Amino acid sequence: METPICDFVREYAESDPVRMHMPGHKGKTLTGPEAFDLTEIGGADVLYRSEGIIRRSEENAASLFGTARTVYSAEGSSLCIRGMLYLALLSAKQKGIPARLLAGRNAHHTLMTAAALLDLDVDWLLPAPGEDLLSCAVSAEILDRALEQKQYMAVYLTSPDYLGRRIDLREAAEVCHRHGVPLLVDNAHGAYLKFLPEDSHPITLGADACCDSAHKTLSCLTGAAYLHLSANAPEDWAEKAEQAMSLFASTSPSWLILQSLDRMNRELAGDYPVRLRRMTEKLKALKKTLCEEGWMLAGDEPMKLTLCTADRGYTGEELHDMLRDHGIECEFADREYLVMMPSADTPEGDLERLLSALRGIPRRKHVKETPPELPVPEKVLPIREAMFSPRETLPVSLAVGRVLADACVSCPPAVPVIIAGERITEQAAECMKYYNITECDVVVNA
Repeated sequence: METPICDFVREYAESDPVRMHMPGHKGKTLTGPEAFDLTEIGGADVLYRSEGIIRRSEENAASLFGTARTVYSAEGSSLCIRGMLYLALLSAKQKGIPARLLAGRNAHHTLMTAAALLDLDVDWLLPAPGEDLLSCAVSAEILDRALEQKQYMAVYLTSPDYLGRRIDLREAAEVCHRHGVPLLVDNAHGAYLKFLPEDSHPITLGADACCDSAHKTLSCLTGAAYLHLSANAPEDWAEKAEQAMSLFASTSPSWLILQSLDRMNRELAGDYPVRLRRMTEKLKALKKTLCEEGWMLAGDEPMKLTLCTADRGYTGEELHDMLRDHGIECEFADREYLVMMPSADTPEGDLERLLSALRGIPRRKHVKETPPELPVPEKVLPIREAMFSPRETLPVSLAVGRVLADACVSCPPAVPVIIAGERITEQAAECMKYYNITECDVVVNA
């Protein structure tokens, strides 16, 4: 696999040029990478108006992921989410469809800020009555029923979520396409899914567009991400993808991040799938051992290890502190969960160190405290109106009855307690206090 971005930058750096251009460090080594940090000089191509080395590299990525178009982001999946929502909005306006989105509640706060910027109305897909809102169990029946009731510009789902739980995207895509509605997927945690022995990437499963955070699970620098478009997406999306990204993107993208995406193509075309398969097998064996030894796990994502800590007698934060004593730093911890994210590059000995450390933690009496149930959303104002209204900060105890002005208050992993424009109920306040949220911004006079 060629690496045109990396080749260009390396050849430029090795030519010992007089750098009368940005960045200000002029390629002088301070911590190492400066020689390879460029701007869009002659021959370097222009991100979001690409026709040279960046376009060639993106086409390499598209061939690896099986997409009609893949566009790079140096600003994470957040940029890609805004881009694909903009594309869906353009298509909706052309067809006279309302700027209304149907979304799973387990959404990153970027969805709320994008809805405010694009003035989208968002309806939430909620589990069946009696099911925990935290589960975000969106069935085909729930999705089908919602699409029969209203007209939507797109359906937006998050899978995998932060705990490693996944939605049946193939089934969801079939329902969406039967109703003529595009399916957008936040796949920030699942870029590697394409390269498993059983390909379970959203594009393969029928999504029209998705974002992947390359830096979360692949060997890329923080901020590296992809916007992927399916061959089944509206035909003008591929043509307008760069326009959609440029609307929200910086005009000074990191060339170090672009090079990491370019290098990743060679890795994905090389031995990465083999290394990934080996690691998934080792992690599967580790999960089996932990279950046999009495640990409770959450989620079914192959490359995420989520411990349910209450059954062991600890909070997630307590377990995290104990693992730190063994030199083990985890991705996330709260009162109920401890989340770990190994990758294909995790040294084999690290899983053994983790198992050894966990075995050294004595089991305690079950933590009886259970989190309060999440409130059923009570929408008062559109997200945009709430976020752009005058606001004031109040203690949670005094905010009951008011309307949230923040994008969201997100405490349980991946599921907001409450979202901009929704009323803060007693139940919402109870949840916020449980997760140590002491104050929030509310809309003035609402």
